[in-house]
Amino acid sequence: MATIRQFQVTFDCAEPERVARFWCEVLGYVAPPPKGFDSWDAYQETRSAEERGSWFACVDPSGVGPRLYFQRVPEGKAVKNRLHLDVRVGTGLVGEERLAVLEAECTRLLAFGAVRERLLYDGTDSCIVMRDVEGNEFCVD
Repeated sequence: MATIRQFQVTFDCAEPERVARFWCEVLGYVAPPPKGFDSWDAYQETRSAEERGSWFACVDPSGVGPRLYFQRVPEGKAVKNRLHLDVRVGTGLVGEERLAVLEAECTRLLAFGAVRERLLYDGTDSCIVMRDVEGNEFCVD
């Protein structure tokens, strides 16, 4: 049996480029254009009107994290995500020190269009539940 060593995370969304650019800001990812093109605009010009903007992708510039792929779908988000990303900024921290790091990251992400939902904090462990620019849940952890 083969061992899977690489995977990508796929997001269904209405505006692939907008959501992808949000996640680039969150994670420090980059969005190189498809092979053979100097820019995403040059690539989009080769697509039919119907296909234009139907997908977008970004990658971890260090090559460690998974590729993120964003595809346009006709239906909107209707229920809570069954899968979500945890943005791990407080690893190894506890209590007020952890909470301060999470709050700082939350503030940074609000500037990119994220929405804060709620803080989960028990005095030691904490995370902040947020939503991306299309309402997909994620946690600052």
